[in-house]
Amino acid sequence: MTDIVIYHNPECGTSRNALAIIRNAGIEPHVVEYLKTPPSRALLESLIERAAMTPRALLREKGTPFADLGLDNPDLTDAELIDAMMAHPILINRPLVVSPLGVKLCRPSEEVLDLIPAAQRGAFAKEDGEQVVDAAGNRVTGS
Repeated sequence: MTDIVIYHNPECGTSRNALAIIRNAGIEPHVVEYLKTPPSRALLESLIERAAMTPRALLREKGTPFADLGLDNPDLTDAELIDAMMAHPILINRPLVVSPLGVKLCRPSEEVLDLIPAAQRGAFAKEDGEQVVDAAGNRVTGS
C-alpha cells in the first residue's frame, strides 16, 4: 500500500484532477481538506521545506485575501507569510501532495504523476478534456 497524502480543496478543479490521477493509479490517498483541517504551523513549515519551495511560492493569490493583507510586500518575512497562511488557510495553494517520492505543489495537476510510485491503470483526461494519460497508462506530453 502506497501512502500518499493530498492537501485538497474539493472546490478546486486542479485539486480534483490531481486526486483523480492518484486514484487512476489504483491508490486511495489520505485526503486532507485543509480548509476544514489546516496543517499545524510545524507541519506547514516541514511541507514547504520538503517541497524545496519558499512560503511565498506556496501563497495563493486568486480568490483569497492576499491583496487585502498586503502580502505582495516583498519586505515580508517567511515567518510573516506563514503567519498569514495559518490565519487564512485559503492562502495555502493546492493541491500539495506528499508521497514516498517527495512533496510537491501539483500545479498543473499532472505534476502529481512524478509522485505516484505506481503505473496509471488506463487513460485519464482532466475535467476540461485535456488528455494527460493515454490508454496504455503513459503520460501524454504536450506538443
